[in-house]
Amino acid sequence: MAGAPEIGTKSVLGKVAAVLYAFTADDHGVSLAELGRRTGIPKGSLHRIVGDMVEVRLLERAGRGYRLSGQVFQLGMRASVERGLVEVATPFMEDLYERTHETVHLGVLEGAEVVYVSKLGGHRQATSPSRIGGRMPAHCTAIGKAMLAFSPPDVLAGVLDGELVRRTPRTITAPGLLRRQVERIAETRVAFEYEESATGIVCVAAPVLDPYDRPVAAISVTGPVARFRPEAHQVSVKAAAAGIAGTLARRAALIPHAD
Repeated sequence: MAGAPEIGTKSVLGKVAAVLYAFTADDHGVSLAELGRRTGIPKGSLHRIVGDMVEVRLLERAGRGYRLSGQVFQLGMRASVERGLVEVATPFMEDLYERTHETVHLGVLEGAEVVYVSKLGGHRQATSPSRIGGRMPAHCTAIGKAMLAFSPPDVLAGVLDGELVRRTPRTITAPGLLRRQVERIAETRVAFEYEESATGIVCVAAPVLDPYDRPVAAISVTGPVARFRPEAHQVSVKAAAAGIAGTLARRAALIPHAD
């Protein structure tokens, strides 16, 4: 295909990549025969590869053909959005760190989990279970609860109906109690965690919302219970979240849209 990189198709991964690159922006459904013509992969091998790609939601059926799935689009958007998100958020995270000298996190929500996309902390930082690219259950983190409070009802219901794993003696595992706390967070736009993800750790977080109050991410400050008072920093964290949201919105407004 024009503009696609040269891809060897001897390996399974090469064949998968060749199929992905075989689609164009104008395709609404491509037959197996046409995919074979575009990729040069033998029909029998191609049939198995395409079937596996449908199973893992990289492709979906479209009539008698196939098309790229919404999952592929979401993966591309995630890569683009997270790079831009971290770029925008970094100055606000640095400001929070200078104000608190505690660990500052930026996270996004994937299903029932928080994925940490950025982290700042110096020599005084708390011993936290988080790491960049790491995951934590949303129900036991301030970042997770901040985003759940503004997520679609089915996302919150999925968390409440699922297993609320107990990570410490203070983890909230009662669905009704968690729902009430999330409802309160939706009113105040700030979330707290008191030794719910790890013993000895407390945290304050605020959601980064788009213009329609949908959660893009959340930012938090975490410290040890012996010295850190999360309530004292809620205004600063909310201001940082609002600053990130405002900058993202201004950037989006500058992007030309097709009529």
